[in-house]
Amino acid sequence: MIDLSPADWIAIRLTLKLGLCTTGILLLIGTPLAWWLARGRSPLRTVVQSVVALPIVLPPTVLGFYLLILLGPRGWIGGTLEAMGFTHLAFTFTGILIGSVFYSLPFAIQPLYQAFSAIGRRPVEVAASLGAGPVDRFFTVILPLTRGGFIVAATLSFAHTLGEFGAILMIGGSIPGRTKVLSIMIYDHAEAMNYAAAHQLSLLLLAFAFLVLFIVYTVNRRFDLVRP
Repeated sequence: MIDLSPADWIAIRLTLKLGLCTTGILLLIGTPLAWWLARGRSPLRTVVQSVVALPIVLPPTVLGFYLLILLGPRGWIGGTLEAMGFTHLAFTFTGILIGSVFYSLPFAIQPLYQAFSAIGRRPVEVAASLGAGPVDRFFTVILPLTRGGFIVAATLSFAHTLGEFGAILMIGGSIPGRTKVLSIMIYDHAEAMNYAAAHQLSLLLLAFAFLVLFIVYTVNRRFDLVRP
């Protein structure tokens, strides 16, 4: 029987909010970026691909440290905001959201890049020859052919955000209701030797992660089977 405290529920709600916001932002910025990487001809594509993939091999604390410096009161962004009369972004929800977007970027870009590369140029060229505009081509041709990639991108981005720890801890610390997400709550419980509470949250996160991945692979396999 899972018996969660009010603080645990606050951390869960904050984590879900962070995951949904991160996923939405990544799909908005990741779609055109992945399309450019898959279809563009610029010599800078390799450089951009390397930058996008950095979080896969870079320790989360390294990314979190530099974002903390950048978003803090003495950083370029944080200092500029304070000079304009606003507050810096370190140890805020906005700060950990920015960190999550950067750290989960490759998990959104890679599936979209592969999906866009797989459709080739022929379907888009045929639609253009029939008079379809860019927006019409995206919703009537590209999106139906790459829907599996969008599902995988959204699911991996969301699931990866739920489990992120190092970067968020560096940028946001452990402030209840503001930056203390589920992974940090589990760490705090373990540090306080409250292993029962840590086990409950860990088990919940494990079950949810498995369910999300099971759903995405099942749905993506179905789309692959019916794809023309």
